Amino acid sequence: MDAVLKSLMRSAQNESAAAEQRRPSREEAEAAVRTLIAWAGDDPTREGLLDTPKRVVRAYEELYSGYRADSDAILDRTFGEIGNFDDMVLVRDIEFHSHCEHHMVPFIGKAHVAYFPVERVVGLSKIARIVDLFARRLQTQEHLTSQIITAMDEALKPRGVAILIEAEHMCMAMRGVRKQGASTVTTQFTGIFRDDPQEQVRFMSLLRGMRG
Repeated sequence: MDAVLKSLMRSAQNESAAAEQRRPSREEAEAAVRTLIAWAGDDPTREGLLDTPKRVVRAYEELYSGYRADSDAILDRTFGEIGNFDDMVLVRDIEFHSHCEHHMVPFIGKAHVAYFPVERVVGLSKIARIVDLFARRLQTQEHLTSQIITAMDEALKPRGVAILIEAEHMCMAMRGVRKQGASTVTTQFTGIFRDDPQEQVRFMSLLRGMRG
C-alpha cells in the first residue's frame, strides 16, 4: 500500500513540475538562434544576420502555431440541414507543410480526408483547419495521420473516417540518403471504413478517379 501511495505521490509531483515548466522568453529564443548561427560557422553580429534571430522567432510563432490551437473548438459547430444525405464527404488535396520532429526540417504534402456524417456535417474549411492545426507542430507523418483522424472521430462521432496523407520529407531529400522526389504515404481508417473493405476501395477509387 505504501508503495502505491509513493508512486501516486511521485506521479502527482511530476505532473505538477511539468505544468510549472517555464516557456522560454522571446529574448531567450532569439539568443538560442544566435548560438546556432555561430555554431554553424557564421557571425551573428554581421549586418545581414543582425535581425535574423527576431525573424526566426516570428516565423516559429507561425510555423508552430498548432500548439496554441484546440481541435475541439474548431469542430464544435456542425450543421443539421442536410436533408437525407448520409453518404461519404471527401475533402481532397488539402495542402500542408509540417516539420520533422527528428531533424526540424520541413515535410510537405497533401491530405485527403473523408467521413460518413451522422445527421450533421461540419464546415468543409474546418477539416482543412484541423489538418493545419496538427501539421503546425513538430511531427512524424504517422502521428500527424493519427491525430487528425482521432480529432475527427472524437468530435464528430461519424460512422467512419478515412485519411490518406502523401508527403515529401526534406530530411530525406536534403540530407542523409538525399533521395529527392521520394513520397511517403500513410493511411488510417475508423468505423465503416475500417470494417468494410469496399468503403476503403471506394475512398481510394474516388482519389484516383479525380486525378483522371
